[in-house]
Amino acid sequence: MSLPSDLHYLEMHELSLLIRSRKLSPVEVTEAQLDRIDALDGELHSYARVTAELALEQAHVAEQELADGICRSPLHGIPLAFKDLFDTAGVVTAAGMPLHAQRVPTQDATVVARLREAGVVMLGKLQMTEGAFAIHHPDIAVPLNPWGSNHWSGASSSGCGVATAAGLCYASLGSDTGGSIRFPCAANGLTGLKPTWGRVSRHGAFEMAASLDHIGPITRSARDALFLLSTIAGHDPLDPTSQPTVCLEVPGIDDTFRGLRVGIDERWLSDGVDPVIQQALQQVMLMIRDGGGLLVSIRMPDTQAVSSNWEAHCGVQTAVAHADTYPLHANAYGPALSRLIDAGRALSGMDYQRILLAAQRFSGEADALLHQLDLVLAPVQPYAAPTYEQLADLAQDPEANRRLIQFTAPFNVSGHPCLSLPIGLTEEGLPIGGQFIARKGAEALLCRAGMAVQRVSHWHQLRPQGFS
Repeated sequence: MSLPSDLHYLEMHELSLLIRSRKLSPVEVTEAQLDRIDALDGELHSYARVTAELALEQAHVAEQELADGICRSPLHGIPLAFKDLFDTAGVVTAAGMPLHAQRVPTQDATVVARLREAGVVMLGKLQMTEGAFAIHHPDIAVPLNPWGSNHWSGASSSGCGVATAAGLCYASLGSDTGGSIRFPCAANGLTGLKPTWGRVSRHGAFEMAASLDHIGPITRSARDALFLLSTIAGHDPLDPTSQPTVCLEVPGIDDTFRGLRVGIDERWLSDGVDPVIQQALQQVMLMIRDGGGLLVSIRMPDTQAVSSNWEAHCGVQTAVAHADTYPLHANAYGPALSRLIDAGRALSGMDYQRILLAAQRFSGEADALLHQLDLVLAPVQPYAAPTYEQLADLAQDPEANRRLIQFTAPFNVSGHPCLSLPIGLTEEGLPIGGQFIARKGAEALLCRAGMAVQRVSHWHQLRPQGFS
């Protein structure tokens, strides 16, 4: 059969049905993806490296296995791409750092191994900020947001957001230490899941801040996010912090709000939040009510301390993660990551203990609140579709910078799962992101809420103009 004109924008669960019914082959799908990457990524810079030869080899294997009646998983034969901090055997993993441009792992990260076992085709490694902090290394081309090149593409999983939004992979695997799955999803009109800390193994993932790092999917729908999470989640003996539980399967998930209690803190959602984001959240509240959910007025625990402390909290752990190469190779580091590590190394033990106590307090208060509810609704960020110029101005204002992460970083500190999803557009036609937050271990509930929104809306189906 001829290839669909929107082949590159199919959701994974749609593509899976076409591949398993033999209406599409993994080889032709992979070839189409590689052609699209070749045509568009010279402009977008989303890939750190494309593994075309390996991808075609894996696609041929998948095609033969499926022809022989062997189906490894619903993901069998689907082309994905990975953020360049996941170890991939025989393929450079540089974590956005020229210092590691020749680093070739001999083993796969656990999440990569699980996806390979599931029959996924690896298109390549996606570009990211230096060491997964806020800024790209000066020698690295910044991935361009396909919705508008002057607008932020999100950090640190910038390449993941750009490639998935532009149809250069069907989904991607990212990481989130202060918002780095959720920011690219908000910027690029995507759906991303930051799981509960420990839900997904971190073995073989380049470390930024061990207690804050989360690994999760960046996709085009909540159904696809759960689709991917169900493959990568679960205990890993190589990561003793990983939890023994696994995620629920996709077919068992309801896609309505019926009976769900959703917490709304009107003050938190409006204080310093752009009006267009507030209006978009009101639309989601209507969907919740109309779908049989109950909106519950709540008071969120104070996020100011944990968001103010996040950079110092992260900096200490990042300094530990880079101890073998910094300050020994400090001249190879960019200014932003150097500043973070220097600040972490300079922080006193007593000051760090105060940060940990504030984190424990917030985590306990958030646990208590979320056990009384099913979900909490929040923005991803208070500023709608910021430009790079606006971000540069924010960087000069510590309070504005704290506000940028006030809805994301606290839940890296507490370890609670969050689902980011598109909830509207600005007047200029740029995506707006919102998120649901849930108690630990409730990823399936988050995806149910995302599917409920996406069942009655079309925001997740919108595509950037000029990249059809």
